[in-house]
Amino acid sequence: MSEKPLILVTNDDGITAPGLRALIDVMNELGDVIVVAPDSPQSGMGHAITANSTIYCTAITIDEGPQIEYSSSGTPVDCVKLAVNEILNRKPDICVSGVNHGSNSSINVIYSGTMSAAVEAGIEGIPAIGFSLLDYDWEADFEATKGYVKKITKKVLEHGLPEGVVLNVNFPKLKEKDIKGIRICRQAKAYWQEDFDKRTNPHGKQYYWLSGKFVNEDKGEDTDEWALANGYVSLVPVMFDLTAHHAIQKLNSLGFNEE
Repeated sequence: MSEKPLILVTNDDGITAPGLRALIDVMNELGDVIVVAPDSPQSGMGHAITANSTIYCTAITIDEGPQIEYSSSGTPVDCVKLAVNEILNRKPDICVSGVNHGSNSSINVIYSGTMSAAVEAGIEGIPAIGFSLLDYDWEADFEATKGYVKKITKKVLEHGLPEGVVLNVNFPKLKEKDIKGIRICRQAKAYWQEDFDKRTNPHGKQYYWLSGKFVNEDKGEDTDEWALANGYVSLVPVMFDLTAHHAIQKLNSLGFNEE
């Protein structure tokens, strides 16, 4: 039996994505790596699962390395479920997701397939981290992230995480020498101001392209958006318990339980 940690690696950009390959390189230094990732890009899938169609999962070799890899037709969350229930013979010591091509800070965490995979692992009782780089380019340079990915993953392997918590880690688009360090943050209060580009196809049928702009109205210097704008790696602890505990007392005072 290997004494190395068992590490589950996944993402939402697809199994050939450079960000995933960079993450695999780092994880190979830390343990025995099993990769289960989508066979095509699944960005913006959130916590979607495949319930009304079949899922395929096939062993595959992308590049050289000791990792064992599987390519799945499912969503990022499907990949974690398949890994835990069908592929692995024991629960992994950690699940890492990413490195995503693009930001998953602030409200983006809600839509992110990268973070939803990490959250699913957390639901399964597995310490989990989602990593993202603020660069959407397919040829983005992930070298500056590797040292921080290794450091953060080692800390979680050594010390674990609080129950019900996963980590959302975002990297600024900077050279490693220009990154100031890591900031533990809260999620900034921001939103997407959506705009739908309405068009008509040659057959006269209307269709839409979703676009818009990111609006950050949070001026706090303890947020992920502030940290990233000021050259820091942001680290936000995320809960998958969505209960608004602070609202329970107020709702009880409204008399919902009265007959």
